[in-house]
Amino acid sequence: MSRIVMKFGGTSVADLDHIRNVALRVKRQIDMGDQVAVVVSAMAGVTNQLVGWCQALSPLHDAREYDTVVATGEQVTVGLLAIALQGLGIEARSWLGWQVPVMTDDAHGTARIQSIDGTDLIARMQAGQVPVVAGFQGVGSDRRITTLGRGGSDTSAVALAAAVHADRCDIYTDVDGVYTTDPRIVPRARKLAKISYEEMLELASVGAKVLQTRSVELAMKERVRVAVLSSFGAPDDASQGTLLVDEDEIVEKEVVAGIAYARDEAKVTVKHVPDRPGVAAAVFGPLAEAHVNVDMIVQNVSDDGTTDMTFTVAATELPRTLVVLEKARAAIGYTKLITDKDVAKISVVGMGMRSHAGVANKIFRTLAEKGINIEVRSTSEIKVSVLIKQDYTELAVRALHTAYGLDAS
Repeated sequence: MSRIVMKFGGTSVADLDHIRNVALRVKRQIDMGDQVAVVVSAMAGVTNQLVGWCQALSPLHDAREYDTVVATGEQVTVGLLAIALQGLGIEARSWLGWQVPVMTDDAHGTARIQSIDGTDLIARMQAGQVPVVAGFQGVGSDRRITTLGRGGSDTSAVALAAAVHADRCDIYTDVDGVYTTDPRIVPRARKLAKISYEEMLELASVGAKVLQTRSVELAMKERVRVAVLSSFGAPDDASQGTLLVDEDEIVEKEVVAGIAYARDEAKVTVKHVPDRPGVAAAVFGPLAEAHVNVDMIVQNVSDDGTTDMTFTVAATELPRTLVVLEKARAAIGYTKLITDKDVAKISVVGMGMRSHAGVANKIFRTLAEKGINIEVRSTSEIKVSVLIKQDYTELAVRALHTAYGLDAS
């Protein structure tokens, strides 16, 4: 007997027929003799509608009331799925975040999970009951409902799996696993049977949309085995998807596991900053205080004693970035700001980079052969990222996918 947490996203519970399909999948897992808990998101489109209502009433709405509103989407889904399971003869009960409880900090709208007491849920599962738990939500220290931000249901599922000591967390979505790149761009992309936590974390952080970054971080920290599966394919076991595992479980490590891309980037250049000690802190300190996440950074020093500092931020953060830099202009001493949203970040990720030389050079050579100019570059132990013009995104992804031998035969 295994203990499994099954998570279903919004497209998987989009309507009553989909919810019935989810109930059948849960029953199939139970019929295999497993103990099961289920985590669900709101129905597809519901959260966006609830957020829109809040914004329509007041763009500067109270975040606590925002959480009260948007958390209702999951409340509907857990109740409906529990009813569907009961109709199949399965003892099931819905659980909201505060009932578990899922304890979070008090950052309403972007709360982080602090603890989950899985004792009661474990007892229910051992007694044959299926807990159907609302993802995306918890309760803060003030006993008010909190929400975890976009993608929070994945994080809820992984955290719950850790709390109940699950053997595996199965995340069902509209794709059937993790691919070497986006199959919509590269039809010959390969599905990976296994991928390390580190590789998945890097891919998620640089544009891969399969899993949310926070959920992968938590899975890696708690060593929760995560399977990515499709809600819409044949109802086979977890071996049909992609399994997130420790690096040691992957015997033959590929040099490159995948190619990711992100079009929602913006490039900012701070021109003619005095080249003096502390200048980087003067630029990036205020941005950090404003919670603006800066990614790729390059600095060019001129002969006239000034330097240009170029970096990237999420395109949605560009307006706030410019406001922060304008307020700090006197302290920084720059002459002007130049921005460019017509860029894309292409990232090559793989554990094999640690032991193979020339990975970065192959990127530069491949893109040069295609006439693609690299504007900014950055590296980590298992990742190389480059910034290029957005029009060349698909060409670059296809060329690199082929260059690293990732095309399916």
